[in-house]
Amino acid sequence: MRRTLLPLLLSAALGTAALAVPQAAVAAPVAAAGNQPYASYWHPSTILNWDPAADPDARFNRSKVPLQPRFSDPQLKANPNARAGEGKVVSLVSFGPTSNNPSQGSASPNYYAFSHWQYVDTLVFWGGSASEGLILAPNSTVIDAAHRNGVKVYGTVFFPPAAYGGQLQWVRDFVQKSGSTYPVADKLVQVAQQYGFDGWFVNQETGGGDAALATEVRNTMRYARSKGAVDFMWYDAMTEGGSVSWQNALTSANDAFLQEGSQRTSDSMFLNFNWSSSGLNSSKNLARSLGRNEFELYSGIDTEANGYNTSVDWASLFPAGQPHTTSLGLYRPEWTYNSSSSRADSHAREARYWDGANGDPSNTTTSSSWKGLATYVPESSPVTAKPFVTSFNGGQGDFWNSAGTRVSPTGWNNLSLQDVPPTYRWLVSSSGSRLTPSVDFTDAYEGGSSLRLSGTLDAVNTLRLYQTRLPVAADTKLSVVLKTPAAGASNLKAAVAFSDAPTTFVPLDLGATTGTGWEHKTLDLSAYAGRTIAQLGLQVTGSAASYDVKVGQLAVHDGAVDAPAAPSGLTVLGSTDVTAAQKSLRLAWTASSGGAPVHHYEVYRRNADGSRTLLGATPNDALFAPRLDRAGSETTTTLEVEAVSTEYGRSGVATTTVTWGGTTPQTNLALNRPATASGTCNANEGPAKAVNGSASGGNGDKWCTLTSTKWLEVDLGAAKPLSSFVVKHASAGGESTSYNTRDFTVQVRNATTDAWTTAVTVTGNTAGTTTHPVSLTARYVRLVVSKPTQTTDPAARIYEFEAWGS
Repeated sequence: MRRTLLPLLLSAALGTAALAVPQAAVAAPVAAAGNQPYASYWHPSTILNWDPAADPDARFNRSKVPLQPRFSDPQLKANPNARAGEGKVVSLVSFGPTSNNPSQGSASPNYYAFSHWQYVDTLVFWGGSASEGLILAPNSTVIDAAHRNGVKVYGTVFFPPAAYGGQLQWVRDFVQKSGSTYPVADKLVQVAQQYGFDGWFVNQETGGGDAALATEVRNTMRYARSKGAVDFMWYDAMTEGGSVSWQNALTSANDAFLQEGSQRTSDSMFLNFNWSSSGLNSSKNLARSLGRNEFELYSGIDTEANGYNTSVDWASLFPAGQPHTTSLGLYRPEWTYNSSSSRADSHAREARYWDGANGDPSNTTTSSSWKGLATYVPESSPVTAKPFVTSFNGGQGDFWNSAGTRVSPTGWNNLSLQDVPPTYRWLVSSSGSRLTPSVDFTDAYEGGSSLRLSGTLDAVNTLRLYQTRLPVAADTKLSVVLKTPAAGASNLKAAVAFSDAPTTFVPLDLGATTGTGWEHKTLDLSAYAGRTIAQLGLQVTGSAASYDVKVGQLAVHDGAVDAPAAPSGLTVLGSTDVTAAQKSLRLAWTASSGGAPVHHYEVYRRNADGSRTLLGATPNDALFAPRLDRAGSETTTTLEVEAVSTEYGRSGVATTTVTWGGTTPQTNLALNRPATASGTCNANEGPAKAVNGSASGGNGDKWCTLTSTKWLEVDLGAAKPLSSFVVKHASAGGESTSYNTRDFTVQVRNATTDAWTTAVTVTGNTAGTTTHPVSLTARYVRLVVSKPTQTTDPAARIYEFEAWGS
C-alpha cells in the first residue's frame, strides 16, 4: 500500500481542474485600495507574467530577516541519546490555505505559532492546489521567524494526480524551454530571491509522463540551481521513466532526481512514507555510492491524522546507540494545533510532540513509542551574536504591550515578531520541588507574552533557557525585566555559564523589587570580559509556598541601549473604507538609515488624549493595518511609525495624516474586538472567528461550542450607543439550514460588576442571518444560545456576531 502526499492535502488541494488566475499574477495599478495582501501563488503559465513591481502584494511578502547562523554544542544537548551532526529534520507545514493566506499575520490570536525551531533544519511552506495554484511562495512571517532561528524555508511546487485536477500539460509548462533557458525556473529563482526564502519542494504526482519529460524535470531543477543560491528538495513520486511510482526509498528508479553521474540534480529527497528498515539501509548505501550524504535523504512520517499517536519504526530510522540511518521528514506537525481545544492545549500537544511526555527534553522516558523528537535530535541555537534580546514573545497574543504599557487590546498573530524561543523547553534542576516555567499570555513587557515561573519553592531551582555563543566585552551588560506579586525579595538570579565551564552556572543576584510593576535590573559583566557565554538561564533560591514571578525580558548587550535612526516618508499606499468610520490601510515608509540596527517597526494612531494605539508591527518597511477606527467625529487621524532597535531602543517617529469624510456613520463595533466564549469545538473555531468580519472562509470561519451553557461575549472597549445586533448563523457560512440557531438572547451591560440585561429574545428562528434593532448604550454584549440548531445537534455555530452603533 502506498502512502502519497496528495490525499493528505485535500483541504488545500482538492478542487476542479479549472484554471483560476491567482491574485498575485494579475498586474494591478499600484494606486490602490488598502485591502488585505496575501501570499503569492501561481500556475506555471501565470508565474511567467509575474513582475514584483506590478504586484501590489509583493512588497508585503518580502522577508527582512536574513538566515542566521546556528550551532549545536554536543556538550550541552539536553538528551544523552540525541546524536549531533547526523539526522536532520524537515517539516512540511500548512499554515493556511493556498489562497487568502495573509502576508503579515492577522487580528486573531488563533494561529499555529510554532515554537520548537531548535529541532528543525528546514521548513516547507506546504500547499498548492489545482484550482488555485500549483506554485506557492511562503509568506513573510514564516520566513522571518524561521530565519531568525537559523531554519531554511522552501516554497512548494505541487503537481496533483489527474483524479484531483492535475493536468500533464502543467508539468510540460513547468519544463518549457526557450533557447537555452527554462523560463519557469528563472521565475522560481526570482521569487525566492525577491521574497528572501531559500528553495523549493517539488512534488510531481501527475501521471502519464515519459522518460523525456522526466529528464526535462531534472534539467529544470539543475538549471534553476545554477542560476542562484536556491535549493531543491525532490519528493519520491515521479520515476526516471516518467511514471508516478512511489519507491519509499532511494532506488535506481529515482536516484537521478538526486544525483545523475557528476550532476547534482537536487539538494535532498523526501522519501515516501512506507519505507522499511532494509529500504532505508539500501537508500543510505546508494546515496553514499553516488557521492551523496545519507542525511540528504528525509524519510517521511505522516502525522497529519494522529500526531504523536502515529506508529513509527524509530529503531530503523534512529537506531539506539548507533548512527542515524537517514534524516527525518515530518508531514503536517501542525496537528498539534489543529487537534487542540485551546491555546494551552495546543502548546501542551506541541511540547509532547517535540519534547516528550514529561515536558523535559532530558527525560523522554515513556511507555509510548513516540518519545519526542528531542530524544533523537539535539537542540540548535542561533544565539551567536550580541545584542541578544528576548521578551518571550510567542508571535501571537490577546493584546500588545510596549515597555509594559497596553497599547492595543486586540488579539493578533504575526510570526515575524516572534522572539527566538528558549533552546530548552523546559530544563529545571532542583534537589526539591521543581518550579514550573511557562509562556504566560496574560501579561507582557513587550508584545503579547512573558515567561512565568511558579510553584512551590523549597530548594534552589536552576532553569536552563538558551544555548549561546556570546563573547563578553568590557562594557557587556546583562539585563532582566521582572515582575513580582509584591514588593520585596525576588529570590531571582540570572544564571550564566561560560564556555570554559559550560555546565557550571554562575548566579548573579537580581535583588529586590520596589513594587508590583515591571522593573528593569541591569548587571555589569565586565568582570567576565574575554570569556564567552555558553548558556543563559535563571536561578531561584529561598523558600515560598506559592512562588510566582514573571520575566518580561532577558538581554545581553554592549554599552548603553542604542536607538535606531527614525524612519521617514510614511505614506498611505492605499485605503479602503470598510465603513465610513473604519478603514483598512496599506502603509509604507523609508527604512531607518543609521543608528542601531532595526529589529522591527511599530505603527500607531495618535489619540486625542495624547496616548497611542498600536495598528501593527513588522520588520518590513510596509505594513497592512486591518483596522483604523474613527474616533467620534474626528476629521483627521495622525499615524506614526517608529523603529525599535535590536536592543529595544526607540527612534523618533515619521508621521502622516488620514482624512475622514461625512458624518459619523453606524459601524460594526464588535469587529475584531476581544471576544470570549463558554468554549470551542476546535482550536480554530474560537470566539475571535465570530467577530473577524468574515462568514465566507469555510466551515472553520465560525465560533463553535459544545458546552452545556453556550455564550459568546464581546468587549466593545467603552460604552457605545448601539442601534442593532446582527447574527450570522450556520447557513450564512454555507452550512445546512438545519444548523441555524433556533433560540437565543442578546444581553448587555456597562461594567463587569453589573448584572446582564436582556436586550433581544428570539425563539423559533430558522433564518441564516437575523437583525435585531435596539436603542441602548453598552460596553459588553453577550449572545446566549439556548437551542443551537433546528434538530438535536448540540453544537452552536455562529459565523458573525455584530453590534452596530456609533
